[in-house]
Amino acid sequence: MDLLGAAILRAGNREQETTFSYQQSAAHPSSPRPLPDFLSHPVFHPIIGYHFQVMKLPSIKEAFSTPWQRTLYIMFFAQLMTAVGFSSIFPFLPLYVEDLGSTTNLSIELLAGLVFSVQAFTMMIASPIWGSLADRYGRKLMVIRSLFGGAAILLLMAFVRSAEELILLRAIQGIITGTLAATNALVASAAPRNRTGYAMGILQVGLGTGIALGPIIGGVVADAYGYGPVFYITAALLFLAGVLVLIGVREEFVPSETKIGRKNFITEWREMLGAPGVRVTYGMRFMTQLGRMMLIPMIPLYVQILMIEQSGVNTFTGLVIGAGSATTTLSAIYLGRLGDRIGYRRIVIVSVFAAAVLYFPQGLVAEGWQLLLLFAIVGIAMGGIIPGVSALLSGFTAHGMEGAVYGFDNSVRAAARSVAPLIGSAVALWFGLRWTFAATGFVFILAGLLALWRLPQPDDIAEVPLPETQTRHW
Repeated sequence: MDLLGAAILRAGNREQETTFSYQQSAAHPSSPRPLPDFLSHPVFHPIIGYHFQVMKLPSIKEAFSTPWQRTLYIMFFAQLMTAVGFSSIFPFLPLYVEDLGSTTNLSIELLAGLVFSVQAFTMMIASPIWGSLADRYGRKLMVIRSLFGGAAILLLMAFVRSAEELILLRAIQGIITGTLAATNALVASAAPRNRTGYAMGILQVGLGTGIALGPIIGGVVADAYGYGPVFYITAALLFLAGVLVLIGVREEFVPSETKIGRKNFITEWREMLGAPGVRVTYGMRFMTQLGRMMLIPMIPLYVQILMIEQSGVNTFTGLVIGAGSATTTLSAIYLGRLGDRIGYRRIVIVSVFAAAVLYFPQGLVAEGWQLLLLFAIVGIAMGGIIPGVSALLSGFTAHGMEGAVYGFDNSVRAAARSVAPLIGSAVALWFGLRWTFAATGFVFILAGLLALWRLPQPDDIAEVPLPETQTRHW
């Protein structure tokens, strides 16, 4: 982990030392050292893509003394631990439901669907409220609330006696947690606008790495010791992440009294949604999340069809999901930095259409390794979509609204998660399991067409004024 942290820190400092030849921020000017003469020649520009300086890399201590990078790197490790914890239980919740059984004689299939949908539904309602509260009382407070609250709820899940009790706790989890939105809001409020893509890419590295490792860890622990210890580990990781943020992130939040007294939640959301490009970007988030989550409950069933040896289904399911997350992690930071240079709109559109094309053949595979390979390749495209959409939201909205913006974003994700399993199940029931991959491909095509048609060009967006809210990161 120390080596990974050092690598991320060095990458961040190289990014800070980078001066793009055709994209400069007026609010964050830089004074680069001149290039060596031979690199200044135009023939090298298509090769290196941007101007860089050969400078001595600062130490880890010096890197953490930079306010926005300090916040980013701490949140990276918090995101990593949280993702490992959540993803270690997420793919196996239907199996836990089956293991617990029902006290109301409801079908296991219905309860397995509810354990996903009810958490997404309550999160959809709660996330915008938490986001607006973050803009009034501080983003760090919301991160700590989501981490410590989530740790307590997940610990209780290890002691439930029936699937109905698990569903109740999942509903409460949706109300209390929302770590992804809180983390995005905190980092977006700290990072310079011309580094948003890079910052969101770093967060996606933490998220993707955690999701890649979590299912494998959860599968091994569950097979060896049962499902209870998996919840212990998850709760402990969330608690440690909360302590890390509490101690490491320093935020002096100064809200505007006039803003709090003048605007309520509804007015703030209406103002946010009225900004050019915001509603279209949320629409893309909903559609891409819908497509992805249509598949997640179907993958274990699909793996059962492909594999001759059924005893390894859980492990192979974890490998498939982990492989996709790993490639997402590797591509997110590069595509995020590329978006800082050439624009997030272009990155997102190309990635959405690439994902659409790659989902179709997954329904035609005959062996498990083919699914594993294609799922890993589509993860590369997802590395451009997930942080790219987050960066677009930051660019289309004003400073100081990060809590509301990413709280609403989390609500949109949750809305997609609440209906996606039902749609995926319906497609599998009516047309067959393999057609769920085709349905996902069509959803991504629609998302790409929506972006081409309605997503504004960067030049069409007027300069967003600064709000009456200040956040100081020390």
